[in-house]
Amino acid sequence: MQQNEAFDLLKMGKNIFLTGAAGAGKTYLLNQYIEYLQSHGVSAAVTASTGIAATHLQGKTIHSWSGIGIRNSISEEELEKLLRNSRIKRNYKKTKVLIIDEISMLHGFQLDMIDTIARYILGSDKPFGGIQVVVCGDFFQLPPVSSGSMDSEKIFAFESKSWQSGGFHICYLHEQHRQGDDPLLTVLNDIRSGNAGEHTKIPLRTRYKRDPETGGRATKLYSRNINVDGINNRELAKITGEEKLFTMETIGFSALVEGLKKSCLALAELKLKVGAEVMFIKNSVLGLYVNGTRGVVVGFDKKGWPLVRIFSGNLISAGPEDWKYEDNGVVRATIIQVPLRLAWAITIHKSQGMTLDAAEIDLGDAFEPGMGYVALSRVRSLSGLKLMNLNEMALQVHPKILVQDQSFKDASKEACEYLEGFSGEAKDECHKIMLTGRMAGSTTKLKKGEKIKKIPAHMITMGMLKDRLSVTIMAEKRELKAGTIITHLEKLKGAREIDNSDLEYIREMFSTQDFDSMFNMLQKSDDGKLKPVYDEFDGKYSYDDIKAVRLFVN
Repeated sequence: MQQNEAFDLLKMGKNIFLTGAAGAGKTYLLNQYIEYLQSHGVSAAVTASTGIAATHLQGKTIHSWSGIGIRNSISEEELEKLLRNSRIKRNYKKTKVLIIDEISMLHGFQLDMIDTIARYILGSDKPFGGIQVVVCGDFFQLPPVSSGSMDSEKIFAFESKSWQSGGFHICYLHEQHRQGDDPLLTVLNDIRSGNAGEHTKIPLRTRYKRDPETGGRATKLYSRNINVDGINNRELAKITGEEKLFTMETIGFSALVEGLKKSCLALAELKLKVGAEVMFIKNSVLGLYVNGTRGVVVGFDKKGWPLVRIFSGNLISAGPEDWKYEDNGVVRATIIQVPLRLAWAITIHKSQGMTLDAAEIDLGDAFEPGMGYVALSRVRSLSGLKLMNLNEMALQVHPKILVQDQSFKDASKEACEYLEGFSGEAKDECHKIMLTGRMAGSTTKLKKGEKIKKIPAHMITMGMLKDRLSVTIMAEKRELKAGTIITHLEKLKGAREIDNSDLEYIREMFSTQDFDSMFNMLQKSDDGKLKPVYDEFDGKYSYDDIKAVRLFVN
């Protein structure tokens, strides 16, 4: 299915599962639909199954938004409490479209709970209380995290009762927008197809214990927490200098406090030194950092809190944050701690959604299908990989997913055939009817003279970077000029929303020699003018091409 076809189904108000391999444009299409809804005054809730994934869409976790929290089931008494919770009740009452990203990591029973709560609060027997639900993701990514035995059967979201009753249309995007023919793409496709074997290991062996060729700091990805903790503690011990200890403060009932500790990444005792590599583990209310932002401790402020230079360049004072458990609007338990963890190494589970220029990956202890696929797809190219170990599990995907993937592809073809039954005028009429119904029933009313907030154009461009789209393709899809897209990128870089690592794939469009030559000329230029570079290359590159190179000049 192509993006425009999926967009038509979304605008018809259908429940949708949006899927496809990395680079298919899922995030771009979601942002496009969110902008469409906001521009027409339709209230959409943007959520994801993990904190890091939620930040990509500037949303919340589905657990927080929906009220399911860390529950494994929900009773009628708990439903009554949620009905009296003004925040949760308001979430459902005002929402016309619920978006859930990274659906692969959401348990089937959790999707069923969301369906149950929606029907209860909205007083409707319709699936999800009549809210349009758009779930997005790739089931070849990591499955739901199990709190029990690793051998226990996982129930994926597509196996839930609510998925079956929800009548989800499958939109399997097949276009590939990633650039180049890097050998890593072949490796990932082998794993994804279930055909990984000795031939798949050949390109991986070329990176066995070899430092990344891309330069920069390699992030270490390991399968298990015990390995990650060991590496981080050893690296911290290597640093000379005073060690600072930050102890968690707890308030409230002990059982609820323990539940809070298990549901977040905050440490009871956090040890830091100047030079320690760290990762933030919570979203900043002020937007200074998000769950997953990485940096280095460069000092401590007057109050003793860590000063962190994040990799985009900003300096942040990491003061304490709190995590709370609320029951019917009353705070029952609170933990307070500096929102940091050591991050020389991180687990593969925590890496999902990240894009890395360089990574040191150990898959010798991979313990579940999909783990190798997720870890290897974090790096932009094979040359950015240092592979420490590899076991057979790392090349496997869950057998359920291999079977289900073909069903998804077949269902996507059926959805295309469904669309073919509509003329262009009929589709437009469906879209208008759907919008009219949503706006008529919307609880979100604009005040006189108030304008609908739209996603800024440059922020939509930032969302497209995740799919590694070239400037030309971005411009074509947005029906804009390439120069306008580059202006967006310049604005984002000036605001420190992105850095060179986010743009690295653009460099691949040039020969190394030409890029370096243009880069050096621009870096030495006093005024940054493009004509001297254009003349030097006798018009070989357009002014837009040269502007793209200028993005890399600080």
